[in-house]
Amino acid sequence: MKAATNQKNELGFSSIILLGINGIIGSGIFLLPNAAAKLMGTASIFVLIFDALLVFAIALCFAKSATYFEANGGPYLYAKDAFGGFVGFEVGFVTWAIRIIAEATMAVAFTTALGSIFPYAATTIGKDVIAATLIILLAIMNIAGVRVSKVVNNVITVSKLIPLVLFIAIGIWFIKGGNFTPLFPGGHYTSGSFGPAAVTMFYAFTGFEGVVVAAGDMRDPEHNLPRALVIVMLIVLAFYLLIQVVCTGILGADLANSTTPIQAAFGRIAGSFGSALVEAGTLLSTGGLLVASSYITPRSGVALAENGMMPPALAKVNKKDGPWVSIIVSSTLGLIVALSGTFNYLAQISAISRFAQYIPTCLAVLVFMKTKKGVPSNFHLPFGPVIPVLAIVVSIWLLTQVTLIQFAWGFGALAIAVPFYFLMAYNKTRRERQEAE
Repeated sequence: MKAATNQKNELGFSSIILLGINGIIGSGIFLLPNAAAKLMGTASIFVLIFDALLVFAIALCFAKSATYFEANGGPYLYAKDAFGGFVGFEVGFVTWAIRIIAEATMAVAFTTALGSIFPYAATTIGKDVIAATLIILLAIMNIAGVRVSKVVNNVITVSKLIPLVLFIAIGIWFIKGGNFTPLFPGGHYTSGSFGPAAVTMFYAFTGFEGVVVAAGDMRDPEHNLPRALVIVMLIVLAFYLLIQVVCTGILGADLANSTTPIQAAFGRIAGSFGSALVEAGTLLSTGGLLVASSYITPRSGVALAENGMMPPALAKVNKKDGPWVSIIVSSTLGLIVALSGTFNYLAQISAISRFAQYIPTCLAVLVFMKTKKGVPSNFHLPFGPVIPVLAIVVSIWLLTQVTLIQFAWGFGALAIAVPFYFLMAYNKTRRERQEAE
């Protein structure tokens, strides 16, 4: 039984739900409804349901794995325990890469939202200049030791939810039934369009892993986590479905051509006030997440170095406790990713890269069912191996829907990690020999 002093610091049921909602709802839903509509039209609603079910299955696998470990590390720990040091290293390395890709995606998301106010930001050169400026300024800020305040996270939560709630509450009265026909663009389903739409919209659901990895910090996770997951996913799915329905009902075919769909729809029914409110919410939400990410991402590199998975230089800090080497490396790589494409394209790459964490974790659950059969677990996965197997199969199918270039961007970190693994293993062996002598 946990001590009473620790229980005060544990996450209660409502805190788990809020953590989940805040971790999932972000820039994706502000900017991506048009991408799914372009491919699937009104049927994009079914794409959201498909993605929600897949994410929920993967989240349950994370929840199950998390209950076997008390230390931090998440997917890295699961993969290392189930498959050994090499696979664990690959997953740990790609975790840092995922954060870099996600930060670059958010920087471009910010410029995309800004483009609706300043046309220059909507141009290719403008996007690159603004994204680069953001990344460089945030790097300088973090090297200087400026720490992210809790106020930023509070602003993020409020700024993202208030415009969405108002948009749904007001917009639902302006829906036109005729905008929902035809079901598919052109009146018929285009073969092969469902997969790319699902990959694109999957980005809007990412972030749930932060909740399930924190299972050890929750009060009574055996009962609270499964119920919280169901509620979080239902709330997020309800938000997303209502947003997609309202956007479609107001904009109709124009939804597919709008880079900032919620802003365009709200602007149509509430004029400049609605447009400005959503724009402010999008910029505050995306900008706040970007600031927080710029602080966290370099420290993922530091964690790798401190655990012997990357060169020790990455863990160097300055007088202000800023990990300047990791900040420079992370920002440089993020800048390269940000300059490589548009928000929709980078959102797909960000979503693809997440599967380098998701699939090993789902596979690890199957291994733990045998290797940890006698280990007490405070969370029981329903239906035995059915959920992880389905999650793995559907995830692999989803990856077959992406282009080779997107796959290379998303999983390239796995290949890059290989020489680092053998280099670090060699250095470790050499140090052990020197100490023995």
